Amino acid sequence: MIRQDIERTIEFEFVRATENAALNTIKWLGRGEKELADAAACDAIYGVFDTVPMRGAVMIGEGIKDNAPGIFLGEHLGTWADNTPCFDIALDPIDGTTNVGKGMPNAISVISASQRKDPEVPAMINIPAFYVEKLAYGPKVVAAMQKNPSHPISLDAPVGQLLDFVAQALHKRVPELVVATIDRPRSAPLIAEVRKAGAALRMISDGDVTAAVAPSLADSGVDLFYGIGGAPEGILAASALKCLDGDIQLRMWFKDEQQRSDTAKEASAKDMQRIFFSRDLVPGSSAIFCATGITDSALLPGVKLIGETAITHSILMRAKSRTVRYIKAVHNLKEKTIRLRSDSTFHTVI
Repeated sequence: MIRQDIERTIEFEFVRATENAALNTIKWLGRGEKELADAAACDAIYGVFDTVPMRGAVMIGEGIKDNAPGIFLGEHLGTWADNTPCFDIALDPIDGTTNVGKGMPNAISVISASQRKDPEVPAMINIPAFYVEKLAYGPKVVAAMQKNPSHPISLDAPVGQLLDFVAQALHKRVPELVVATIDRPRSAPLIAEVRKAGAALRMISDGDVTAAVAPSLADSGVDLFYGIGGAPEGILAASALKCLDGDIQLRMWFKDEQQRSDTAKEASAKDMQRIFFSRDLVPGSSAIFCATGITDSALLPGVKLIGETAITHSILMRAKSRTVRYIKAVHNLKEKTIRLRSDSTFHTVI
């Protein structure tokens, strides 16, 4: 008897969800209405999953930091019919909502999932903090770390030592390295250290899932991601890096004592100091990651509208097979419709 691989059966439903979210968002590009764009993306994602035979539990959602519309922790996606497969889901209907509102690059719709073998045992771990420190690197750096247990790749390491090691692992000089980080005042000390070491910087305003995945993609032009950003985005990136043999380190970060005090109600003192790796955040062998570009980024081109045609670019990867698919879809806008949860009917894109 041939055993069915549930992940292979269902993975394209995740791509359909991010594609529809990107297409339903594009009408808000540059309109200055990031909340309406986010709501449109959520509506399209709900519309897809309302028909998918699975039991999906949202372990990592979005929208909490800024009270935006969102798909939140604890929500159910899928039909939840008996005997359908169980998945833990992390998602950001738009990573880079501000960018969409301003018509700027670096916005994607992104979902990751991990199948639960035991319905009672989580397949994803949520970090109960708004922000985390993040350090992401690619498979060549991981391989070098495995060969050298005394490596300096850590959130606690001096930046100069860290960059020296990365440069050696990539067979580059430090001045040839490109470090991506988030353009925020909190990044100022890191930016100064990177410049002092002589490496180049690529600054992003929003959309750090793309930036964290980039060092694991050979043609991204980014060698390392280091910064402080949203915790949900960090866990989404961890799923992708599990598929790409890269890795990420996350540690909770608090902008003030109120945030620290609030987090202490949900997390132990040990976890508040702990450095989490991909294997801690997405344990086990199962991980699916997919994203569709809304605007151009280092990961994916954005949606292109050409007359009565829309072109979308998506990425789909699976940890079990280490397969990475780049999917270019051409949508005939005279025929293309998107199902929305808001009224359970199909709508044209434009």
